[in-house]
Amino acid sequence: MQRKVHNMFQRFNWMVVTVLTLGAPLSSEAAPQSALNLLIIQTDEHHFNTLGCYGGRIVQTPHIDWIGENGAICTSFYATTPVCSPSRAAFVSGLYPQKTPVVNNNIPLDDAIITFAEVLQKQGYATGFAGKWHLDGSGKPQWAPKRKFGFQDNRFMFNRGHWKRLTDTPAGPRVGSRNAKGGPNYALNGADDRTYTTDWLCDRAMDFIEHNASKPFCYMVSLPDPHGPNTVRPPYDTMYADINVPIPSTLRRTPEQIPKWGQPAGVTAKQLRKLMIQYYGMVKCIDDNVGQILDTLRKQNILDRTIVVFTSDHGDLCGEHGRLNKGVPYEGSARVPFLVYCPGKIDAGTVVSQALSCVDFFPSVLALMDIPHELPVDGRDASGLLTGKATEWEDVAFVRSTPRSFWLSAVTARYKLVFSSTDQPWLIDLKQDPKELNNLFGQKQHVALIRDLTTKLSAYGRKHQDPYVAHPRIQSWMRQAAALK
Repeated sequence: MQRKVHNMFQRFNWMVVTVLTLGAPLSSEAAPQSALNLLIIQTDEHHFNTLGCYGGRIVQTPHIDWIGENGAICTSFYATTPVCSPSRAAFVSGLYPQKTPVVNNNIPLDDAIITFAEVLQKQGYATGFAGKWHLDGSGKPQWAPKRKFGFQDNRFMFNRGHWKRLTDTPAGPRVGSRNAKGGPNYALNGADDRTYTTDWLCDRAMDFIEHNASKPFCYMVSLPDPHGPNTVRPPYDTMYADINVPIPSTLRRTPEQIPKWGQPAGVTAKQLRKLMIQYYGMVKCIDDNVGQILDTLRKQNILDRTIVVFTSDHGDLCGEHGRLNKGVPYEGSARVPFLVYCPGKIDAGTVVSQALSCVDFFPSVLALMDIPHELPVDGRDASGLLTGKATEWEDVAFVRSTPRSFWLSAVTARYKLVFSSTDQPWLIDLKQDPKELNNLFGQKQHVALIRDLTTKLSAYGRKHQDPYVAHPRIQSWMRQAAALK
């Protein structure tokens, strides 16, 4: 697919930014020309199993798969909280949500937070961000938030919304679909390969790459898809119209297979057939654009010195357990794709099965880039896992709910232990029970495992001041679990 032609407003904007940059103060350090670039492609509400590299069979995703095939695929990577804002805050800061203090959507990231982008900017990197930010409060769309957090070129950053059509104007970017009163809405409104949001944002990423190819850069493009509304531009809207959409068997469960935190939400097979056809189309559109971005890196001769990360903020249950969207500890909600290509450091075909979460990204990527920092982040440096040099690793990640319902989870490559304020604890064997239907908590053969995970979860709560461990119901269950014999 040929690169799309940009309009005169976009070219004018780049001229303005170039002039402003020439007159701006120099960064604290000048990054060496040999430094690795960093490109992050983040999607929103993306079920990992719609990608070929994670076992998906309906949508062909060769370009996203390429990242994992030529780098590493993490098979147990979790959203620290499976909701947009908390997950994004943890990802950019390396801190657990209670410290950012973004524990739910639409809470502003604290001004004192230092992101990985700010670290790189101070090292002389050109930095930028396009797409959904969701860390500046309730503004919607709220283009180019004043607080940049190290993403210096944030002209194409908007705070909130799942807009389907974006356009350029002399005054800057604008949502292209409007309601009768002139306000922005989520309608497609004739979006094409220049204005559909995924295409438009990826074009901005390619512009940035082309204009900064001669120097080290860090760019993050955050796509609102495949989050609902489930609509996509032609030809993707009908591309999967003839597909026999698989209906999850967990749409039907017995009462003992349903934790109180996993109650079904009334999703029907008929709804899923309609919704998933469009969801698949959104995923395919994303993959085609990832291919264009990778081609841009190749044409600029910088793919061999660019780290490429593909991930999402959280998952989408896509009908599993009778639910859509996210917010619960089920795999489809909490587990996300995480692929990283790092030439010269990560061997092609690397598979990391140990449990990781969003907080681990910050220290891991800076270690891969050989960028020092002394920030007190909560995440762990997983670069040794990715490069095959780690000899020891504690296989556990901690996932927490929003304050709407209280639950805490300790997850390993195989097991998941969930403590909730509304139900008995659940222990799930993800290998033997990938559909997460059977509660093994209390079974004698798992007592040692339950005690171990409970001890680790308790230690996490104390170290990171997580108030959930002090919730009376959760605290009581954790005490009982720790005392099991």
